[in-house]
Amino acid sequence: MGIFSGLKAQLNAQKAYKLQSSDLTSPEAQRLYEEAIADGLSDPRYLLGYTTLLVRSGQYEKAKEFLIRIQKVQMGPDQKNTLFINYAACCLKLGEVDKGIRLLERQHQHGASGRVYQTLGVLYVEKFDMERQPDFDALDEAARQAALEAAQAEADQADQADQAEANQADANQAEANQAEAEAPAQPSAREKWQAELEKALAFEKEAVEYDDEDPISLDNLGQFYYRCLGDRDAAKEWFDKAIEQKETQIDTLWFLSRYDLDRGDTAAAVAKLKKAAEGRPSPLNYASRERIEDELKRLGG
Repeated sequence: MGIFSGLKAQLNAQKAYKLQSSDLTSPEAQRLYEEAIADGLSDPRYLLGYTTLLVRSGQYEKAKEFLIRIQKVQMGPDQKNTLFINYAACCLKLGEVDKGIRLLERQHQHGASGRVYQTLGVLYVEKFDMERQPDFDALDEAARQAALEAAQAEADQADQADQAEANQADANQAEANQAEAEAPAQPSAREKWQAELEKALAFEKEAVEYDDEDPISLDNLGQFYYRCLGDRDAAKEWFDKAIEQKETQIDTLWFLSRYDLDRGDTAAAVAKLKKAAEGRPSPLNYASRERIEDELKRLGG
């Protein structure tokens, strides 16, 4: 990269960054970023700014591919967090929640970060939402069938060996059968799910202990009680604390409007939803702009 192309790349990136500050999905900012990247842009601040723009504008596959491309760029700890958080957001929107969770769990092991607490908390809520619970019986049956197929494959392999090898295989199988009989029963799919859910709840509580004034973590804990545990009374406490910290928080307003509707106070619910509609939802929000607008229409607001 020549001196002039490097200077041009930096200037275009600066212009794009400035445009993005006032329009999070600016097409002109995207164009300038892409020109800068073509000219050899290497500044991680602007590279990450570009990925954030892609995520905000719903270009998740493109953002994910670019994040993989720049993962070796030298970055500070906060910038690395941004890279992983943006990647996890892409995973969430592309239906790869478990992948995003594993990534952020590894990142969390490197040290506590408020932004990682926030984002991983969102992904845990999405994973354990009661509406997304898997068919536990089907999972158990699939595991049983897989074990049977593995045992049959091993038996077939032994049948093809000579007698000495078969005898050894029989001895090995006898030992394996004895070990299996003595081994504790494997947890069912439901038990595994419950253990993971309890781990996620502990994390949500830990996030609030880390920063008890963080409105996103407070809201995450409220949503976990509401959506994952079905405990609306416990959830309300955390939604109230979240709205005290940030009265314009979109998801918190959405869920508090549910309690208004429970009480038959449609006017109060509409007021909250209108305030939520004034905000700028992120890809991590439960209450998208479309969801809010549809609900206002339904309520006649």
